[in-house]
Amino acid sequence: MERQSLREALSDWRDIDVAGYALGIALGLMPPKPAFGRAKHVFWSNNEIGTMLYAMLDQLVAAGVLEKRDEPDFQYRWNPAFRGSWETAE
Repeated sequence: MERQSLREALSDWRDIDVAGYALGIALGLMPPKPAFGRAKHVFWSNNEIGTMLYAMLDQLVAAGVLEKRDEPDFQYRWNPAFRGSWETAE
């Protein structure tokens, strides 16, 4: 995964661990390379950083920034209808 904004990285539905990794990259916690494989343990075990990233994803859902679905797996994507108060037309 290359370095990109969270909006770009989650423009389509992504599994929960990939969405967490994209958030970690966007925050500068994780490098985009050598890739997800070296960070899997953060998301596939009881890891403090992985737990925090999952909680942040759910907070972004609660704020309307992201959408979440449970089928076919837990997945997230950027909410195309989201507009921040700072995005007003001039």
